Amino acid sequence: MNETLLRQNASYTIAVQKLLEELQSYDEVLLNRRPESGGWSALQVIEHLILSETLSLQYVRKKISYGGTFDKRGLASMWRRFLLWAYLGTPIKFKAPVLVAEDKLPEHSSLADVRNRWEKLRADWTQFLEKLPPELTDRAIYKHPVAGRLGWPETIAFFNIHFNRHCKQIRRTLA
Repeated sequence: MNETLLRQNASYTIAVQKLLEELQSYDEVLLNRRPESGGWSALQVIEHLILSETLSLQYVRKKISYGGTFDKRGLASMWRRFLLWAYLGTPIKFKAPVLVAEDKLPEHSSLADVRNRWEKLRADWTQFLEKLPPELTDRAIYKHPVAGRLGWPETIAFFNIHFNRHCKQIRRTLA
């Protein structure tokens, strides 16, 4: 299963790289401009995604370091993945969880800095998954703030779903 996780993670990393390449063609003033109707700038959206992934990695590292037993990933974890897909797939605007909300986002960022931090974070996730002990690959360790415990495939799927939702937001902001 670890190879499958690494492929899923690599696919997500490629999507991140494509978005960062796409944003290269935009002026930094535009990337930092908030929409007139309110909301986050394109770079604030990316800061939110980075923060979400960073806190997720910190969380799973901490949980694993404490040891103990973890429930096996099963139908409940897959059902939660579906619920996240349905929840985040709607056009309804949701309030971000407190830990990744607007007050945690910088007012101004540079694309180069954001790119460096996100690329490092993606490499950290890859390294983490490469070193994941085989006995933990079928466990539901990550706890999403809304959906609850997810297995590794569902966790990476959440990153993708979350990313895709916010890509739409970024493109609307830059239009």
